[in-house]
Amino acid sequence: MDLRKLKTLIDLVSDSNVSELEITEAEGKVRIVKASVVAPIPHYAMAPAPVAALAPAPVAPTVTVPAPEPINTEHVVKSPMVGTFYRSASPGTKAFVEIGDQIKEGETVCIVEAMKILNEIEADKTGTITKILCDNGQAVEYGQPLFVIE
Repeated sequence: MDLRKLKTLIDLVSDSNVSELEITEAEGKVRIVKASVVAPIPHYAMAPAPVAALAPAPVAPTVTVPAPEPINTEHVVKSPMVGTFYRSASPGTKAFVEIGDQIKEGETVCIVEAMKILNEIEADKTGTITKILCDNGQAVEYGQPLFVIE
């Protein structure tokens, strides 16, 4: 099965309500399973009622409400393929982006080499690079986080 067909199948599963897909062809068998995300269950705690020495007094129940979670403005740029991550166009040249750089949507942030083809990876959001999550020359997987944009 060729790489383009496999990527198309992965995209179809990730964009649909299907959680698992298995295809058998003459060349082999492929099984794609979508990982499920489980949201954490909030913990609510009740404060114990105070104990009176002689006569019990009526006590209003106390409920601890969790603080609202901070708004996450981070966006992760992920690898669209399996390959080798490069921060610059060639060895010894300046990296496409550094931490703190302002970037625009569509701007090249790195290269992923796959099967001797250099694929420019573009930012899919305008913002500031806050983290670089891969080392130059590192092997990356499909969907692996590469950069964080805020």
